[in-house]
Amino acid sequence: MIDFPVPLLGFCAWSGAGKTTLLRRLLPLLRAHGLRVAVVKHAHHSFDVDHPGKDSYELREAGADQVLVASRNRVAWIRELQRRHEAPPLEEVLRCLDNGAIDLVLVEGYKSAALPKIEVHRPALGRPLLHPGDPHVIAVASDRPVATPLPWLDLNRPVQVARFILRHLHRSEENRHADHDHSYRSQLCR
Repeated sequence: MIDFPVPLLGFCAWSGAGKTTLLRRLLPLLRAHGLRVAVVKHAHHSFDVDHPGKDSYELREAGADQVLVASRNRVAWIRELQRRHEAPPLEEVLRCLDNGAIDLVLVEGYKSAALPKIEVHRPALGRPLLHPGDPHVIAVASDRPVATPLPWLDLNRPVQVARFILRHLHRSEENRHADHDHSYRSQLCR
């Protein structure tokens, strides 16, 4: 599992299953529980967050390797990567986050990363379930029940999915404290 100081929860699926739609519905529910949530999204294609005519775009096009735009409401950091054949690994991307300002990181994509994941599945797409080949999937969210030994979450009931996430966070926090206490006791007993 990826070692990170803030709990991670991934969402994996075949393209078009509704990962982003589910996350958009979950974010307000998780925030309503007081959680500060970061989202990391993997893109399989090139993208721009700024546009021609904007100063940040023009500075980047002129040769800036990094552009940081800051206002009283937000900060955006754009870093040009040297021609890579694939996206940076999740561990590298996570280092860009401000750990002290978040309680949870939701990861969309990064299908093969070693972190707990909820699989988003739509049987109508005709694609197989991913979880039989991924031991890190802890639940399946689908628009209708599927045959799985894992917990099934109704994709059309985001409150149910949010409750599952909150329970998972609670269990993860208990395990983290138990591991810390065990490690601390082991050091004391040496």
